[in-house]
Formats: sequence, structure tokens, C-alpha cells
Amino acid sequence: MVAIVLIAATYGVGLLFTFHFSLFTFIVVFFCLAGTTLIREVRAVFLALDRSLDEGRKQVARIVGRDTSELSAQEVRTAALETLAENLSDGVIAPLFWFAMLGVPGMLAYKMVNTLDSMIGYKTDRYRDFGCWAAHIDDIANYIPARLTALLMIVASPLPPPREGEKSRVHSPLFWRGWGRLLRFVRKYGRRHASPNSGYPEAALAGILDCRFGGPHYYFGELFDKPYIGENDRPLTTADMQTAIRVNRTAEVLMIVITSLVLLLLPHPIFA
Repeated sequence: MVAIVLIAATYGVGLLFTFHFSLFTFIVVFFCLAGTTLIREVRAVFLALDRSLDEGRKQVARIVGRDTSELSAQEVRTAALETLAENLSDGVIAPLFWFAMLGVPGMLAYKMVNTLDSMIGYKTDRYRDFGCWAAHIDDIANYIPARLTALLMIVASPLPPPREGEKSRVHSPLFWRGWGRLLRFVRKYGRRHASPNSGYPEAALAGILDCRFGGPHYYFGELFDKPYIGENDRPLTTADMQTAIRVNRTAEVLMIVITSLVLLLLPHPIFA
């Protein structure tokens, strides 16, 4: 009940202040999007890991909920990239989706949903009963955005080079086969996650990088044996991080364009 009251109150406050499309709207949208901040943090993880494993563990602890004290260098990089993919959905695509659907109140309500899930939506003995409502509401709110995020990441994935004689990469059969492979990969591995939603953006990035995410992790001293996403357990590199960031930024731009078109073609009553 606490989660429902807080979410409803947040929506009400947003509705109270948002009577028309104004400076308030731009301010709220700016502060509700978290893409740039996390990209900076993920880049810092890889730079810290270049200095020492201990620094990498400390840096990645800033952006993940799992215990990091015993992580290997590969696990530190994996944790950072998993969080980057998941945050693209939670921190950018989902807020813009709910902004397009319900305006600023919808975006603010979603941010409250996501914040509650991050704080108390764990299946540990401490949070299992109190945080279950927050976790279930978050699952519902992210159902469409998570799958939309995976699709946008696939569209934003690097294109293969054109074959000899082809005018562009888009005309290459490899381009369309690449999209098809990634869609099949996401369909196969997206549901292999403890969360009904987080697996989809993570599977999209794992497919793009041809790597493996998931596996057992400790949260608050308890071991959670998460399924693996992907099969190629290859070492991750700084180049992979740079590719992931490019994919994220491109997907963000695509979603901003989509949101703008929705608001132009189907103006919400809140903006009238």
C-alpha cells in the first residue's frame, strides 16, 4: 500500500503543476532522464579497472546492487554493461514512453515506481513482503518499454560493411540477416532472467556484443543464481564498452524522435 500511495501522490503532484506545456515540463523531463549520468559512470568503471581490480570493484559498486567485493575483472565489466543496458530502459526509454502516454505526471509517477523498486523491490528476507508491491508495479510499468528498448538497440546496432559492388550497408543481405539474428537472440534469452523485463535490453546488448551476461551473484549476502544470457563467455574489452555506449546513445535519439512525433501527431490533453 505504501508504494501505491506514493505513486498516486507523485502523479497527483505532477498533474497539479502541469496545466500546459511549459518550462516546468522541460525541467522535469531533463531531470527524469538518466542516460548521460550512467554512461559516464560505466566509462569510469572501465577506466578504474585499467588501474586496478580493487578500484574497478569500488567504482562499479556505485551503479549496481550486487556485492562487488569478490568480483573478477570480467565480472566487473559484465556488471557495468548489464547495468548500462537495463538503465537504458529504466532511465531513458521508459520515462519517455510514459511521458508520451501520460505527460509529465506519468513520467514522474514512473520515476517513483522505479525508485521504489530499486530501494525495496528485492526478494531477500528483509524486503520480500514489504517490497513485493513495488516490484510487481515496476514489472507492469516496464513491460512495453523493456521490449521497445531491445528493439531500438537492435535498430541502433552497428551495421556490417557493404559487400563489393553494393551501394550501402542497408542494401546488404548481411544487414537484414543481422537484425533477424538479434531478434531471435532476444526472443530466446530475453525471458531467461529473474525479472520479466530486464532480460530483454540485456539480451539485446549481449547479442550485439556476442558475449554472455547473467550468472550467479550475491545481493545483501544472499546468492541468487541468475540464468545466463548468451553463450559466448569471451573477455569483455574497452572497445565493447564504447560500442555499448554508441548503441545506447543512438537508441536514446531514436526514442526522443518517436516521442516527439507522438506528441505532435497525438497531443495529450495535459498539453492542451
